[in-house]
Amino acid sequence: MIEKLYKKYFQKSKSFLFPALGIKKRSYATPIETYISIEGMIQPEDFKLICCYNKDDSEKYKEFEEAMLITNPLFVEKMEMDDINIYVFDLDIYQSDFFNFLLGRYSKLSNILKKTIKGHFGEKSGEYAYIETYLYPDKYYETYAKLLDIDVNTIKSSGELCDAYDVDRETLKISSENLLVLNKTI
Repeated sequence: MIEKLYKKYFQKSKSFLFPALGIKKRSYATPIETYISIEGMIQPEDFKLICCYNKDDSEKYKEFEEAMLITNPLFVEKMEMDDINIYVFDLDIYQSDFFNFLLGRYSKLSNILKKTIKGHFGEKSGEYAYIETYLYPDKYYETYAKLLDIDVNTIKSSGELCDAYDVDRETLKISSENLLVLNKTI
């Protein structure tokens, strides 16, 4: 049960889309960040998830990369930059979920994806209680109404308890020089 609102922006693609890759939260490596677009290259309507990882030449990372990233059934391509590796995944099989994500309708995600998201975070994690309220808001309208000190019907009319993604924050911005290099590798 939550006792206060989570007020900071969090990367929505990392919370609602990244779990679809089946990579455990406590894996050897976690992405620095995730995005749904790359400025000038990939648009949100392309149904892609972009995951950025620090470059790591260790054997452990190479094993992780092979097992969880490169051989992932949703993997499309890897792009290398100076200090990061960019992995692109195709979420076309989650098209309806992706549309609901773009609309900020997290409660409308499929039951399969919701279960995957909850499993990714695990019931004992600090994020779990919040994620649960975003995925099943109808169970938590009263809680949020009390926390916000507003009428429960006002909360119900909005339908969702989590703000929509921020286009700017969910877009990877790369310098034009690096973008030219990346475009040549595709």
